[in-house]
Amino acid sequence: MFHQFHVHETDRDFLRFLWWSNGDLSTEPKEFRMRVHLFGAVSSPGCANYGRKYLAKEKKGLYPLGAQFVTRDFYVDDGVVSVNNVKNAIQVVREARDLCVKGGLRLHKFVSNNRAVLESIPPSERSANVGNLDLAFDDLPLERALGVQWDPQSDHFKFSGSLKEQPAICRTVLSTVASLYDPLGFVAPFVLNGKRILQEMCRWGTGWDDNMGDELQPRWECWRNDLAILNQVTIPRSYRPVEFGEITKTELHHFSDASTRGYGQCSYLRFYNERGDVHCTLVIGKSNKYLVALQQGHDCP
Repeated sequence: MFHQFHVHETDRDFLRFLWWSNGDLSTEPKEFRMRVHLFGAVSSPGCANYGRKYLAKEKKGLYPLGAQFVTRDFYVDDGVVSVNNVKNAIQVVREARDLCVKGGLRLHKFVSNNRAVLESIPPSERSANVGNLDLAFDDLPLERALGVQWDPQSDHFKFSGSLKEQPAICRTVLSTVASLYDPLGFVAPFVLNGKRILQEMCRWGTGWDDNMGDELQPRWECWRNDLAILNQVTIPRSYRPVEFGEITKTELHHFSDASTRGYGQCSYLRFYNERGDVHCTLVIGKSNKYLVALQQGHDCP
């Protein structure tokens, strides 16, 4: 993405670098200037986002849906949007691609949970996993949406809990717990138990390469065994079922609680339809261990 945005000639001195031909540091280096924004520069994401939003603002009269998508539904170079019907989805893709072409940008790697939308996109512009599929027969493969595993076939979020045979030392406990990427907190209670084991090892002064004590070993083995069950956990991507109908009222409910072991919070959406039916769905959850031990006689916040 960054290489699609050019640097003004008067600003290229800020992106000078030295280059040794063939990697030979004994030779005299050559001096170059980048003509495009580069990966690794702190300024690149901000400049690219500004350029993308400026283009959308200039062309929103021609491409209203595409401009709204490019302006509001992007995180750096990944765009994620949900629309009400297939027709709108196809129009968003078409307008967004045409808008980006006006600025010399290529918007591609599209994926959708609807096959009609995918068929409207040239194979070369689809996600690499989808481009060569026979959309009439093949199942859609797992994709990643901003780091979260998404199954377009069932339109569910999924988790991957892989087990490796590693010694039960502080270093591998940290690596295993940190490997669970769950920004929306769908499995926050489970992750909290892993964090607590790591916290207790650190509190006892366990070294990075020291084995955990006999007291923690059974808890850690139990947690590791449950890790494999995460492969069976699926979370609907949509907040409401397709057949739920027209929503007449929406409520957002928040819950929080704390104990001497940790604290947590969760938020739920509550929908009402014209028939009086109610549907609740989890929006986000958060949990964490206490960073310091509570002193005797002190209450939880």
